[in-house]
Amino acid sequence: MALDWDRIGTGDSEALLRPRDIYAGLASRPWPYLRHEQGEVLDTWFDHRRDDRDVVIKQNTGGGKTAVGLLIAQSTLNEGIGKAVYLTPDNYLVKQVREEADRLGVATTDDPYDPAFIAAQAVLVTNYQKLINGKSAFGVVGDGKEPLGLGIVVVDDAHAALARTEDQFRLRVPAGHEAYGKLLELFAQDLRHQSANAWAELEDKDPTALAPIPFWAWAGKQDEVLRILRPHREERAFKFVWPLLAEVMHLCTATATSAAIEIRPSCPPIDRIPSFVRARRRVYLTATLADDSALVTDFGADPALVAQPVTPGSAADLGERMILAPVALNPDLDDEAVRVLARQFADGDQDGDGVAEAEPVNVVVLVPSDPAAAAWQRYADHIWHVGDLEAGVKHLQAGTVGLVVLVNKYDGVNLPAGACRLLILDGVPRPLDGVERREAVALADSTVRLAREIQRIEQGMGRGVRDGEDYCAVLLLGAKLATAIHEPRHLALFSPATQAQLKLSRDIAGQIRGEGLNAVRQALRACLGRVPQWRERSRRALAEVRYAEHGTVRDEAVALREAFDLAATGRTPAAAERVQKAVNALGDGDTALRGWLREQKAAYLHLTDPVAAQQALAGALNDNTFVLRPVNGGAPVQLKAAAVQSRAAAEFLAVQYRDGTGLRLGVQSLFEDVVWGEEERSDDAERAWQQLGLHLGFASTRPEKQYGTGPDNLWALSAARQAVVELKTGCTTDTIAKKDMDQLGGSVRWLNDHNPEVEAVAVMLHPSQVSDARATAVPGMRVVTPPLFEKLKEAVTSYAAALAGSPDRWADEQAVRDQLAHHKLTGDRFFTTYAEPVRTS
Repeated sequence: MALDWDRIGTGDSEALLRPRDIYAGLASRPWPYLRHEQGEVLDTWFDHRRDDRDVVIKQNTGGGKTAVGLLIAQSTLNEGIGKAVYLTPDNYLVKQVREEADRLGVATTDDPYDPAFIAAQAVLVTNYQKLINGKSAFGVVGDGKEPLGLGIVVVDDAHAALARTEDQFRLRVPAGHEAYGKLLELFAQDLRHQSANAWAELEDKDPTALAPIPFWAWAGKQDEVLRILRPHREERAFKFVWPLLAEVMHLCTATATSAAIEIRPSCPPIDRIPSFVRARRRVYLTATLADDSALVTDFGADPALVAQPVTPGSAADLGERMILAPVALNPDLDDEAVRVLARQFADGDQDGDGVAEAEPVNVVVLVPSDPAAAAWQRYADHIWHVGDLEAGVKHLQAGTVGLVVLVNKYDGVNLPAGACRLLILDGVPRPLDGVERREAVALADSTVRLAREIQRIEQGMGRGVRDGEDYCAVLLLGAKLATAIHEPRHLALFSPATQAQLKLSRDIAGQIRGEGLNAVRQALRACLGRVPQWRERSRRALAEVRYAEHGTVRDEAVALREAFDLAATGRTPAAAERVQKAVNALGDGDTALRGWLREQKAAYLHLTDPVAAQQALAGALNDNTFVLRPVNGGAPVQLKAAAVQSRAAAEFLAVQYRDGTGLRLGVQSLFEDVVWGEEERSDDAERAWQQLGLHLGFASTRPEKQYGTGPDNLWALSAARQAVVELKTGCTTDTIAKKDMDQLGGSVRWLNDHNPEVEAVAVMLHPSQVSDARATAVPGMRVVTPPLFEKLKEAVTSYAAALAGSPDRWADEQAVRDQLAHHKLTGDRFFTTYAEPVRTS
């Protein structure tokens, strides 16, 4: 007779709780055993941390985090704690996680109304947006629905979750919407008073326009703001955000750009999603978060628990990576030569002789934008955007595709084994929304901004190795990325395993420094050809690496979260006091960040004591000249020229650079930031020009950003002459437009008013030296055109190379003086050499 298996072995057996046992009990295990690192993490969680509400699990890229998260979710279901949700950044990854769950025998669904999920018999796998939005199926405070109780929420790719979570709490009023015009009209006087130039750019619909609405104006006109916005709350652009922000609108920051008015809080009011806030367990899976502060600010995680990550005993479970930056090896190697090399490796021509002597490989290039992708057009087999990824990645995983460019996708893409053997990073994503752009200016030199950039770089570098047996070579293009793996301040922000691989790669770089592209080829072939010596040293480099025992949670991040929560419950004086404690703790270290925090303190203080708020803001301005200016304005400070240009340059360079390579990379990165024909890169160009002045020994400022009026840049060429500089590098016109000429004339008058003792030298960076027929040229003005800019680039690059030729020569005043004179970079010769007189059309 046939056996009835439903009656066999099912008597008094209890559900398995330990994740390792759950895996061992699977009928068809995808692998004979869990990896050692997976077992360590799961045992630590189960034995010591499963009762903690917030748990951060850190494993190297490809360490098997997905299986860990799914087994923890299944354990929670088996324990009867409650429903389980597994969150991923996007639907593409939802599919990947569900496929992994099928292999593990873990029941899943992607439907929040599925009876199996409701009954806590299946894990809901969905994207972040499904849970965190103003119409969430899980319930939102005030929607009249009973919130869905959850036993556990697993947040996969937590580093990617952060950006998407912040986006869910951002209300964007597009320029074409009727509310945009009404809000601009409401705050016109406030914006004009804060920055006349920014207001003019908004009126001109300049794509680079950026104007923060002062917090006192925003708070004081809340009734009018709500009257303008509330009627639209059910429109598609509003309805998923409005319920999340309506109660904290007065605490939000509002920024006007020519594309939209963006409204967002300093921290997401995550308590509007009670299902997440009340979940019994919240587990964050991450590979690259060296700084875990954002888990506190964005998710409201417990800082004490976040600071105790669960990790494997060893960080050696990362695949082999050789990471090289060609321009750091030899500053004369240009990006185009590297693109040729990449194409040759894709074709199997690794020695570059035109004959394929090796197997073709997949080369994957990550770029931040379409303009960056265009530089690869002639070499690429495919250029893929986010919508192309699912099919595209399957092609890469199935066989050799060639050279593929992925646009603005630095996380959430798995390229195991042959899917990617040579990975190239050509730039990193830049801040796009108004608040981020403002932060990029105000916190440009702050460790906070630097940590975010390093995180993006590490995310990108992690795409090519997915487990301990995988291998991949990584090339970083450009001076900015090269600096990231050269300067100690940057290196310290990478994860321990990546730091170990970078150290090994630096040993290789040290042997081939100064060589040509053939030396780079030889190094890459050692990696891709699995040369035994490379493999042995690569494994040895990682063998003793351990994860950091404690996570990094910055004091000011905790303060901002706690202050926001206090303010959201009406306790704004306590919120201001909490931020002040963080300011006190910073001491004299990061003055840019200190000023930024003091502005936030002033915003809270304003709600109960407007006079004290303005006083606090004046103090913030002393720390950071890019914060909001008080109602009474911050009077422009007269720029004083250095007593001796060469001495000022030598002193600046000595502080800025520890070695010659750093100096050469630093100078190259300045010129990389000046991109002709791209309006959105204008801020980068203005900052680069300011920094260029400092490198050459000129006192150099950005009055328009600091005071809301005046030129983009101001250089003190001598005690008697100052260069008033307007950068129009984003223009594509054949002539200098009347409005641009008028702007330069206005900036000259500004200098004459504020410092009548000095002569104003009018300068414009523009693709054309020809004035439009309707424009009146500023007397004596000179134009830096692209050809002259290239000439300047060659001169400054040679200046840096000469100073970098021997140790500490860049700190020698006499050596600097000689090089400045030789390259005609002195105040009396600079603009006669590298700019030309304007011509009339």
